[in-house]
Amino acid sequence: LQRERKGRYHMKNREADDRDDFESILPEYGRRKLLTCAESIRELAESFQETRENREILPEESRNDFLCQRRLFENKNLMAEHLQEMAQIMTDVAQETKSCRPLSVRRVKQIAHAMKEVGVQMKNLYLIENEEGKSEVTICLRNEKRNTLSAEEMGDLLSVLLNIRLVCTGDNPFFVTEEWKTFYYVEEAGYHVLTGVATAVKETEKVSGDNYSFFEMKPGNQTAILSDGMGSGEKACQDSTLVVELMQKFLEAGFPAETAISMINSALVCREESANMSTLDLCSIDLYGGECRFIKVGSACSYIKRGQLVERISSGNLPMGIFQKPDVDMVCRELEDGDYVILFSDGVTDALSQGMGEEILPEVIGSCQLSNPGEIAGSLLNFCIHQCKGRIRDDMTILVIGIWKKEEE
Repeated sequence: LQRERKGRYHMKNREADDRDDFESILPEYGRRKLLTCAESIRELAESFQETRENREILPEESRNDFLCQRRLFENKNLMAEHLQEMAQIMTDVAQETKSCRPLSVRRVKQIAHAMKEVGVQMKNLYLIENEEGKSEVTICLRNEKRNTLSAEEMGDLLSVLLNIRLVCTGDNPFFVTEEWKTFYYVEEAGYHVLTGVATAVKETEKVSGDNYSFFEMKPGNQTAILSDGMGSGEKACQDSTLVVELMQKFLEAGFPAETAISMINSALVCREESANMSTLDLCSIDLYGGECRFIKVGSACSYIKRGQLVERISSGNLPMGIFQKPDVDMVCRELEDGDYVILFSDGVTDALSQGMGEEILPEVIGSCQLSNPGEIAGSLLNFCIHQCKGRIRDDMTILVIGIWKKEEE
């Protein structure tokens, strides 16, 4: 009985220690998001500040006081809305909760023993369930034997010990070293993707006005962004670069897409230069369930290829940088194993209009027998160049994403 009481006493103390560690380690999730949000907001503020510094005062402005006051009023209201949205985002992040799945003392000892056999010490092991119901693991590791052990190898070992297929997150240290370091793992997604790109620059320009990016908005997600700046050349490239870079930073920081679009649109509208318009074509794929979300602002049609069947995703709104509040079209689709998502810039539509027309594009996509996304993008670009007889009158960019289901091991 005395031994049992002593065991319960040590158990309570250990659970208290675990709770203390849990309190200290979980805020790291929120802290990282808040820091990234702050950095994104800082970059946006710099773009506004740059506009004000480059502004020249014109003599005839005194006759336009009314218009200036009206514009100032609109901008103040818009900025107030954005600050409220940012405050709400930070509040949501601060209140974010994660459920910790309890592990028995016996299970923890088994894992620690398995780690010990490969020369690794462990502490602060937590199995967490995120907002989407997927498993995340955080663990502190230290290498005792100075042998080369990678974070990926430790993830494979944890997958076996916890019976969950885990993969490393992008911010993990590459190796387990002699110092205590925290490693993060997430549940492996059921799908994987390959991407391909093909581009062509307007024949009279050296720089493309189109910009794009492929990135992981969060673990288990693949996102593609394509932006076409107004016109061509360096000015169009700067505008589309601003859209792509800020959109990626905001999404990675956890901003809702609609809020990010509204804030970036304000940056374009408030610039003093004329014609600061850019399209936005965003495709976000959930690699756990295969759901695909399209967000389009003034962009060309996108397509989903499933064998020889092709679905067109279109929008009828105007580009960013025209109105204070942009019109956003959002479409969701369920993808299947072997599907392809294809995004085009406006230059492709212009090239096809000089030949057989855009209506022929679904037939061309459906008849394509290639499987590599890069080869599909190149084949479609060659077809468009052939349609305009080699005269590239506008920048052309084609993004292709192929999605496949992972095989069960």
